[in-house]
Formats: sequence, C-alpha cells, structure tokens
Amino acid sequence: MNSTPPAGAKDRPIPSERPAQLRSLLSRLLRPVAVLLAVGYFVLDALAYWVVRPVVRRLARLPLFARIGVWVAGLGPYPSLVLVLVPLALLEPAKPVGLWLFATGRPVAGMAVIGVAELVKITLVERLFHVAKPKLLTIGWFAWGYVRVTAWLSWLNDTAAIRAARRLLHGIREFGRRIGRRLSLIMGRATRG
Repeated sequence: MNSTPPAGAKDRPIPSERPAQLRSLLSRLLRPVAVLLAVGYFVLDALAYWVVRPVVRRLARLPLFARIGVWVAGLGPYPSLVLVLVPLALLEPAKPVGLWLFATGRPVAGMAVIGVAELVKITLVERLFHVAKPKLLTIGWFAWGYVRVTAWLSWLNDTAAIRAARRLLHGIREFGRRIGRRLSLIMGRATRG
C-alpha cells in the first residue's frame, strides 16, 4: 500500500477546516456590506432629524411637554431608561417597513411611514432623553457607553467627509432660501400687478 499522499494534497485544507475557512471568507465579504448598511441607517436617521428638527423645536414649547418633563424628572434612573427605550424599540422598525414600501413601488407610503415614525420618535425620545439624561448617566454602564458614543460621534463630525457633507447641505439650504425669496418676490409682483 502506498502511504505517500498524492501531489498537492498538503495544500488542500482538511475537511474539518473548510467550515472555518468558509465562515472567515463570509465574514470578510459581509463586513463591508454590514458597515454600509449601518452607515446608511445612521445617515437616514440624521437626515430625518435634520428635516424634523424645526417641528420638534415648536412642539417642545407646548405646555404638555413641560408637564411630561416634570413627571420624567421625578423618575429613577432605570424607569427613565425604560421610558426612553420603549418608544425607541417600538418606532425603529418603521424604517425598514418604510424602505420596503419604497422598494415595492409605494414611495409615498414609504416616505410617510418613515417621516411620521421619525417625527414621533425624535419628538418623544429626544425630549425624554434630554430630561432623563442626568439620571441615565448615574447608571455606570450607560455612562461608560455614552462617553464612548459621544466621543465617536465627535470624531465622526470632524472627518473630512462629514465636513464636506455639511458644506453641501448648507449650500443646498442657501440655494433653497434664495429660490424661496425670488419666488416670493415674483408672487408679490404678480398679485400687485
């Protein structure tokens, strides 16, 4: 019986190593996709916040929000955390649903779902977080994560890509304002003439 392995057999992986190599290959291939999806998710969130922020500011001035703030301020750290996380957990799935509607040929419905969910989420969760933040920061693991996330967001805001995007958005906003002013001038002349 010949005990020498056939030529090239040393280079072939042992059958038990194949699943590990396949997982490693899949991990390397899917990591950029996962990062891209995460970036897209956060960009969508940031754009929605940018759009609804003026509405949130107006709503925050309502007396109802002042009463809610007083009530939330009286809660402990963990009830405050639950109060912030529950609406977030209920409203976050609206984004994938809205994107699915958009992708299946119902863009108006998709944008409406995303817009309403973001408006409610940002209005409610942002205000609740703002009021509950001092108590949330008394939770050790929350404070640890908050410091790291805010440091990462600060670093991200200082990157060249974000600065360029900010300049582009500022330019688009200024262009829109100029167009709005010109349209109002034109409309004013048309109604007088």
